[in-house]
Amino acid sequence: MVIMRTELLKERRLLSHRDARMSTDQIGSIHIPPVAVYAWLVFRLYHRNALLSAILILAFAAGAFAQNGDTADTIRIDSDLVNLQVSVLGQDPLKPPNFLQQRDFVVLDDDTPQEISFFAAADSPFDLVLVLDLSGSTANKLKMIRKSAQRFVEACRPMDRIAVITFAEDLEVVSPLTSDHKVLEHEIDDISRLTDGTRFWDAMRFVFEKIVAPGQSSRRTAIVIMTDGVDNALPDVTGPGSQSTFEELVNLEERSDAIVFPVYLDTEKEEVQKRRTPASAYVSAKAQLAQLAEISGTSVRKANKLADLESVYEQIIRDLGTVYSIGYRPTNITRDGKWHKITVNLVDRSELTARTRTGYYAGALASTTPK
Repeated sequence: MVIMRTELLKERRLLSHRDARMSTDQIGSIHIPPVAVYAWLVFRLYHRNALLSAILILAFAAGAFAQNGDTADTIRIDSDLVNLQVSVLGQDPLKPPNFLQQRDFVVLDDDTPQEISFFAAADSPFDLVLVLDLSGSTANKLKMIRKSAQRFVEACRPMDRIAVITFAEDLEVVSPLTSDHKVLEHEIDDISRLTDGTRFWDAMRFVFEKIVAPGQSSRRTAIVIMTDGVDNALPDVTGPGSQSTFEELVNLEERSDAIVFPVYLDTEKEEVQKRRTPASAYVSAKAQLAQLAEISGTSVRKANKLADLESVYEQIIRDLGTVYSIGYRPTNITRDGKWHKITVNLVDRSELTARTRTGYYAGALASTTPK
């Protein structure tokens, strides 16, 4: 076997020497799988030495791939493990929290303390989806919306990807997920007001199902939604509204890995005074935005002017960028498909808040990774 490996190494060096003479254009367009390399070597040695040599090399190659290739490329999912990705936010946006240890966290599953079996902390790239309300009620805030979207892009790191979606009665994908931030800034500059009407729930459904659908990315995902929250499907609101219901939107968010950060654009005074939207609609809209935030473990940010968001950009980016991965096996699990509430508390850290998903469905541990 030592002789065969020596022959194999010689052939591989020969192959590398020949590849070095290839032009950069050729190399850039060719990918040779390792299995193909081994097959080529077997062919060479078969004709040079003997059939036995080829058989021995195949055995050696098979062992190498079994030990290296499969384990590196195959992900085995423990269906009893609940994986949480936890963000920690300080009360003072100018003083980011230091990295915490496993002992700083307490995990409750349906109010039952759980033993943490996996813990890691790291800076991690993420996907950010900006969803912008361009309906008639927000028309006088278009400049602020553009500027705010650009500030989010500027605050993101080069490795972070961003998508931009605008909506009113219709929906437009200004940009799919991309890390080309310069192009994004130009795309945002060109954003213009859409048609009247507001289909907020439909827009969010589109984002959950098409942009951040489960399995599309292994990255942490967040949705920043800038809106007054008034969907024209609310009672006594005129104009075309969503076909989806708010209850369906809640269900989508509960099952999603994405975290929602609502930014409330206050249009109530002007719209109510002009009798275009009843005050009752704003009561419902604000309650619904608060519910979406609660599911994700975030809070609603209010923006009347650009200055209101100055501390929000860096805070949200920092919140997303630092990830605490926590895994545990529920001691009280029953696969009945029911909702299990998750609570993550911090020990003796009153100045900090832990944010994660609010729960999971017990029958879907293998396919749902709560955050």
